[in-house]
Amino acid sequence: MGEAGFPFSAVVGQERLQLALILSAVHPGIGGVLVRGEKGTAKSTVVRALAQLLPPVVDETGARPARLVELPVGATEDRVVGSLDLERVLRDGEQAFRPGLLAAAHHGVLYVDEVNLLHDHLVDVLLDAAAMGRVHVERDGVSHSHPARFVLVGTMNPEEGELRPQLLDRFGLTVDVAASRQVDTRMAVVRRRLDYEADPDGFAARYADADQMVAERILTARDRLPAVALDNGELRRIAALCAAFDVDGMRADLVVARTATAHAAWRGRDRVTEDDVRIAAELALPHRRRRDPFDEPGISEEQLDEAMRAAADEVEKAAAAQDFDESSVAADADGEPDRSDRGQGRDEVEDSGGQDGVNGPDGGGAGPIDGQPADGPQDGIPDDDGPDDGGPDGDGPDGGGPGDGPGGPPEGGPGSGSRPGAESLSGTPGAANKPAPRWEVPGLGEGAPGRRSRAQTRTGRMVRPDTDTATGLHLLGTIFAAAPRQFERGRFGGPLALAAEDLRGAYREGREGNLVVFVVDASGSMAARDRLTAVTGAIVTLLRDAYQRRDKVAVISVRGSEAELVLPPTSSVDIAVRRLAGLRTGGKTPLAAGLRKAREVIAREHVRDPRRRPMLVLLTDGRATGGIDPLPRARTAARLLAGEGHTAMVIDCERGMIRLGLAADLARDLRARYLRLDELTGDTVADVVRGSSRGPSVRAA
Repeated sequence: MGEAGFPFSAVVGQERLQLALILSAVHPGIGGVLVRGEKGTAKSTVVRALAQLLPPVVDETGARPARLVELPVGATEDRVVGSLDLERVLRDGEQAFRPGLLAAAHHGVLYVDEVNLLHDHLVDVLLDAAAMGRVHVERDGVSHSHPARFVLVGTMNPEEGELRPQLLDRFGLTVDVAASRQVDTRMAVVRRRLDYEADPDGFAARYADADQMVAERILTARDRLPAVALDNGELRRIAALCAAFDVDGMRADLVVARTATAHAAWRGRDRVTEDDVRIAAELALPHRRRRDPFDEPGISEEQLDEAMRAAADEVEKAAAAQDFDESSVAADADGEPDRSDRGQGRDEVEDSGGQDGVNGPDGGGAGPIDGQPADGPQDGIPDDDGPDDGGPDGDGPDGGGPGDGPGGPPEGGPGSGSRPGAESLSGTPGAANKPAPRWEVPGLGEGAPGRRSRAQTRTGRMVRPDTDTATGLHLLGTIFAAAPRQFERGRFGGPLALAAEDLRGAYREGREGNLVVFVVDASGSMAARDRLTAVTGAIVTLLRDAYQRRDKVAVISVRGSEAELVLPPTSSVDIAVRRLAGLRTGGKTPLAAGLRKAREVIAREHVRDPRRRPMLVLLTDGRATGGIDPLPRARTAARLLAGEGHTAMVIDCERGMIRLGLAADLARDLRARYLRLDELTGDTVADVVRGSSRGPSVRAA
């Protein structure tokens, strides 16, 4: 028997995360929890501790503890959902199904660390199973269905890349976590961790009663859940909240309703109140406001307060209309208004926010795990090691007003002269809806899964059987290879006689993500306000395209006397937008230095990830002015890059009546696709650049 795991009740400073996990355990139909945050914030510790609190599972083998099933990032779809049992097929000649990880997680926890690095189609499979509670498999002549009700938990570090908004919406709840900045809380975290490492079993024993209390409350809440009432007043409040935040579709309304019901059951109530709806909205709505990859997720306290007030007005109006209708009916029946039930609808609303609400005896409100204020006691969670970190507020990653992220104005403001344009990058006029050029690296790669260039992958479309089995066994190809040799192998009935040379793999083709290196001319010749506005719009267009195609991006700034790597290669393109918002301009144009720096970045990244093929995007007017013989040096650097076979695009930022055409010359030297800036920011860009396999195409300015 292994050492005891870290107790759920001993975790300090992550009450909001604990509450979200508990509510998902009470009502698995919520759809799981996505935990976003920096490394070292106990995300994995809390998730693993939750599995110890779930009720035992009773199946055909008897009672067993609920499992924590960890899904590795490199898992295949067969391993996740299950597949044909090849051993039984080939040995016994009978069709059989081998369940996957989803079946193993039934009535337990399915944990996906770094879920943002998981293939998109696998994330879809997980979320479908979590929403439906069943897995349906139709493949290789097998039709199989089995229950799979589990608590889905995904963790991610946003700096390593974001999930698509469509996938974010599929997660029921999202919690942003960060290490507390309170000294007492940080001391408590370290002290408890050191005590656990010194004596795991003894430490777990100290919190056994508290964990047992939480486990019993989860079980009790599950039993109470079907009896919890959600009246029309609170349902109207939920609908008004979701409408106020302009979320897409109806999934948000359903998740908020389920979460509010689960919270009421967790608090021991038999009806949903305004307090339950608010807490559900805090957990279920922030990530659904993100429509653009560069939008910051989150809802500030002020925004939520305003939406709650508007929703309360909706409920009041509906209650008043209902009172009027009831009074009219009573007057018609008795000759005078019936005042006995007047205001019933409104009294119910007031009661829902009073008796068990913020001002009621249960405390109501902001408390993370128990719905109580952060400075109050928590049932089942010891609070004897100093003040808790009450969770993220409006100023943290969970909040943040509209001006806090890339949607707000950059530092320096309009007219500062030190930054590219007055607007933020994501708010650049004309950039939001313009498609990027259709552009890919020619040939067939073997890079990371993505959506840009053709590649041989483990998860793409099956093209043909192949002698290489590294990408999985191709059953039919193996059988067809073995069939002609059955007679010479002495088979006269019975199982198929196989040999090693019969094995065939599945040759699959899909799409890969690439490394896109932006070299941005930020010199004085580019500093005109209208030009910078267009340039930043072009960059956002290309970054949005890189986000959608799952590329890594790097940004190099060229200004003054040197080239600066503003952003090392990263999968988080929203970080690229924030870095570009702080880009400074002015000075000369050392283009040769920028191209050399790009070459260094590409070479260094090739050592780290040799399968990821690079692409270069150069935004410049071509006027090299830095150093000795600046233009010849720049053209020499361009030819060196071209000689290494790198795919490139030059965006000519030159404007005005007189154009020198220097960027077009650089495009020829780079053997690059050529595009004028006004084409990239105009309405007819979709077909300007197609696949690079057509060869270079340089237009005169």
